[in-house]
Amino acid sequence: MIRTWPIDESLEGERCDVALSRLTGESRATCVTLLEEKRVTLNGKVAQKSARLAFGDVIEVDLPDPDLYEAEPTVELPIVFEDDSFVVIDKPAGVAAHPSQGWSGPTVTGSLTAMGTVLTSYGPTERKGIVHRLDVGTSGLMVVTKSERAYVSIKDQFRDRTVDKIYHTLIQGRLDPINGTIDAPIDRHPSSSYRFAIMSGGRPSITHYDTLESFAYASLLEVHLETGRTHQIRVHMSGLRHPCCGDLTYGADPTLAAKLKLDRQWLHAVRLGFEHPVSGERVSFESEYAPDLAKSLELARNL
Repeated sequence: MIRTWPIDESLEGERCDVALSRLTGESRATCVTLLEEKRVTLNGKVAQKSARLAFGDVIEVDLPDPDLYEAEPTVELPIVFEDDSFVVIDKPAGVAAHPSQGWSGPTVTGSLTAMGTVLTSYGPTERKGIVHRLDVGTSGLMVVTKSERAYVSIKDQFRDRTVDKIYHTLIQGRLDPINGTIDAPIDRHPSSSYRFAIMSGGRPSITHYDTLESFAYASLLEVHLETGRTHQIRVHMSGLRHPCCGDLTYGADPTLAAKLKLDRQWLHAVRLGFEHPVSGERVSFESEYAPDLAKSLELARNL
């Protein structure tokens, strides 16, 4: 089965074998085999596993397994806004952006399709309409495109860093200074395939933060992402030794997580703003905290 993926900002600078593993969901060893068997092309030429990818490159792979992606459960997603160009949802935790190998839960693309929303066919089938992603355990605003024009326009805005991406997160302890910028490169963790870390030589990653409230054991931050790396807020906060509360993957205290009744990272996409792909007008959307996060925040205030 031939599958084609355009390379977006999230994969820019990655090695071909690493990117192929993320795109297909196959193990890196399997992807290396596909590359060695010359079943992968990059911009129409046989791809090399160590080649670094650039935004706009196109990977094409001949996958031997026609049943790579299986049917998935779906959920009813809260719609914040919808027109002919895009749909903005308030994604709950526990929902992935799109299908991937090893994930058997609901996805944004599958759930929207089941709800009758027709997403753009531009790009790979498994990620149709997707111009950015939220982690499975992160809730809040996410835009999905319904037309090719919207896909290209909003994708370019994310690449050019003109999209306003505002998150709130509850972190352990208190940051010093209470407001600031974290400029630290991020790359895949050297010993863990599903985690990322601050790494010399990684991709440039910039996070701006402001402290909104401080409590005995935690602080509520407003975070503005200048870049959009995978797990960026979680990695940067963990690197400062102030991980997001409940984020056990990145070193959060399980005792505090239990006291706050958290079973995921306290991280919510509260505001999202960009230029409308048709009218050119600036549009902006807001989301209230998910119920579990609101409850945990109140517990943090009272600890």
